[in-house]
Amino acid sequence: MHSAVLLIEFGSIILGLGLLGRFAGRYRLSPIPLYLLAGLAFGEGGLLPLGASEEFVAIGAEIGVILLLLMLGLEYTAGDLVTNLKSHYPAGLVDCAFNAVPGAVAALLLGWGPVAAVVLAGVTWISSSGVIAKVLGDLGRVGNRETPVILSVLVLEDLAMAVYLPIVTALVAGAGLMTGSITLAVALAAAGLVLFVAVRYGRLISRFVSSDDPEKLLLVVLGLTILVAGVAQQLQVSAAVGAFLVGIALSGEVAEGAHTLLSPLRDLFAAVFFVFFGLHTDPASIPPVLLPALALALLTAVTKIATGYWAARRAGISVRGRWRTGGALVARGEFSIVIAGLAVSAGIEPSLGPLATAYVLILVVLGPLTARFTEPLAMRLFRRRDNPDRSGDPGGLPGGTPRAKEAEASVGD
Repeated sequence: MHSAVLLIEFGSIILGLGLLGRFAGRYRLSPIPLYLLAGLAFGEGGLLPLGASEEFVAIGAEIGVILLLLMLGLEYTAGDLVTNLKSHYPAGLVDCAFNAVPGAVAALLLGWGPVAAVVLAGVTWISSSGVIAKVLGDLGRVGNRETPVILSVLVLEDLAMAVYLPIVTALVAGAGLMTGSITLAVALAAAGLVLFVAVRYGRLISRFVSSDDPEKLLLVVLGLTILVAGVAQQLQVSAAVGAFLVGIALSGEVAEGAHTLLSPLRDLFAAVFFVFFGLHTDPASIPPVLLPALALALLTAVTKIATGYWAARRAGISVRGRWRTGGALVARGEFSIVIAGLAVSAGIEPSLGPLATAYVLILVVLGPLTARFTEPLAMRLFRRRDNPDRSGDPGGLPGGTPRAKEAEASVGD
């Protein structure tokens, strides 16, 4: 009887998520806020609290985090990360200062203590790669000159996660100075070792994992990822970091094949993860933190725009492209929830989960709007409707590709 109820509940969740995803896709919206709202509806204090399937959903949520970071790692090669780190680290430092500091200060002003401050700093710092990539595609800006700058900022944030997540994991676990230092040293050593091995022996690793049979490739990559994630978690490094490093170590056709095979699984379990986070947030706890969340969202939207503008200016992008860069980086999403989830699971601060939920809900909706309208509004505000540097904006190549020029004509004026 218990198993029947579990299947009915879990089947209903998956069906509901599928319908919400279709609804979001029809209107070109990110499904993340809808998934969070579904979790709120089915959690404690919601419209229809779950019972039997909550433990199963928790396991699915953990797999969702692992797959999110694995797929993120598959997007990059070790060489990409090293090149971005050398070339664009000033933009990463500015990004951290402009966007992590407001979250830390807000937590301290709310009286939450230093651990919650470190967690909220990460929530406000990391942009949503998934939402931003989708928005750039929808707006036809993939070929624009400023797009590599946007991607560089996102890559640096993702690389910083490999260091930041072990720190947060140690802090929320209540580890002392010595234990925390050892954990961080292990994480840094592991990340450095994986980058070195991936650069020198990435082809050998990929050849070992490679298989012409999609079934075997899926099983080997998924099994290896979960195994490494489990070992990393046992060492208090963070399962997500372990999965991210596996993704970096794989390259070439193996990475492309694994990305294609794992994308549907990633989408499924990531949706379950957002629902799980919502399940552990009482809807009644959101109204008291709504104003702080709104204020923090508006402040960090401005600081992200400033970050993008500065990074694009440093890269020699024209004024219009600078504003587009800043507007595109505003959205927060999956990684803000991953970071907040660590603190919520450890019971660090009861109000942190509701505030993070409200914060992400606001910015995941606001982000696509700022990506679309920041540049034209800025041009009107600063009376620069006719930009003499317009010809240098669009394409990834000098003069711009035809598709980029068409996108520029439709959204740049």
